[in-house]
Amino acid sequence: MDSKKRVFLIVLDSFGIGYEPDAAEYGDEGSNTLKTVCASPEFDVPNMEKLGLFSIDGTEKAKEAAEAAGRLHAADGGFAPAGAFGRMRERSKGKDTTVGHWEIAGMISEKPFPTYPDGFPQEILDRFSEAVGRGVLCNKPYSGTDVIRDYGKEHVETGNLIVYTSADSVFQIAAHEEVVPLEELYRDCRIAREILTGEHGVGRVIARPFLGEAPDYYRTGNRHDFALEPPKDTMLDVLKRNGYETISIGKIYDIFAGKGLTESNPTKNNTEGIEELFKIQERDFTGLCFLNLVDFDMVYGHRNNIEGYAKALTEFDRALGTFMERMRDDDILIITADHGCDPGYPGTDHTREYTPMLAYGKAVRPGTDLGTRKSFSDIGKTVIDIFGLDGDTDGESFLSEIS
Repeated sequence: MDSKKRVFLIVLDSFGIGYEPDAAEYGDEGSNTLKTVCASPEFDVPNMEKLGLFSIDGTEKAKEAAEAAGRLHAADGGFAPAGAFGRMRERSKGKDTTVGHWEIAGMISEKPFPTYPDGFPQEILDRFSEAVGRGVLCNKPYSGTDVIRDYGKEHVETGNLIVYTSADSVFQIAAHEEVVPLEELYRDCRIAREILTGEHGVGRVIARPFLGEAPDYYRTGNRHDFALEPPKDTMLDVLKRNGYETISIGKIYDIFAGKGLTESNPTKNNTEGIEELFKIQERDFTGLCFLNLVDFDMVYGHRNNIEGYAKALTEFDRALGTFMERMRDDDILIITADHGCDPGYPGTDHTREYTPMLAYGKAVRPGTDLGTRKSFSDIGKTVIDIFGLDGDTDGESFLSEIS
């Protein structure tokens, strides 16, 4: 490996750009995260716009909303896109973090993970309770902030764990850090992960610690995800097997259960994620740096906070400008998302949306319109192709179109 080639793959968690053709099957017809946030006075993303964000298929209405709000920098087409751009369609059966990231990495999930709109079966809860030595509260789909408001006091008084789910395939455990120490909570999640296999193999078990006193409980940044291991190889396995570094920032390591990754850099929020990104950009390595920025989804999308979502995008875009200036000649940057979570759409669940793909670097032909891709997995196949490797993953490479 003579080349010092580096790929930086950034996932803006939940940054959808308009509902997909099958969105009605998921109850998400009409959702459009980009259109919702770009009309906010907090929205200002000149660097993503420069790369081609509003040149992507299907963003016309979002562009009109941004222009009407005075948030567009080139409403008259004042510059040609500096990057390659496209719209990614999800092929996997689902709209959650796990299947979205797995598909980005080159693995389409044909079978959906199980969900529990009526709560988990009692036999699962009994096994879990006996194994961890604590009782269980709630066992319903719930908002993460609402569940600690409604069950936090009882949890503190009894020591019973708050177990809840959502529209996604998740088994979430909330506990006060002064009642259940973090290491115990993480141990309990590992136990749940061992129990939840086979037909009850949920995509993720999630530790949701909180602090405070009733009624003012608040979630801390010590969340931890325990995912299933991908059942087949992804781009990460292909790169690692061929001696390339695969560096995780944020919850990427958790999403893939460490499979195919050579390094983990956990973070608690977008700010820490961007700080780690800049640190790794200064390092000499050959391979992939894979970053998830979680706040868009966890802090703003699920809480229907349009202004917060727009501000977070603006803050990312400022950092993006600096990152682009510091890129080396062999570097390639790819920006995408794993699903939608329209903060202006009814409810607080993920939304079945197309996602953006923006690619940039000296080796990327500017202004390349990739149209609408058939699968997120085209990104993973392209990353493998960038390094001149062969891998039995899903997707079609678009490297020849952008270089």
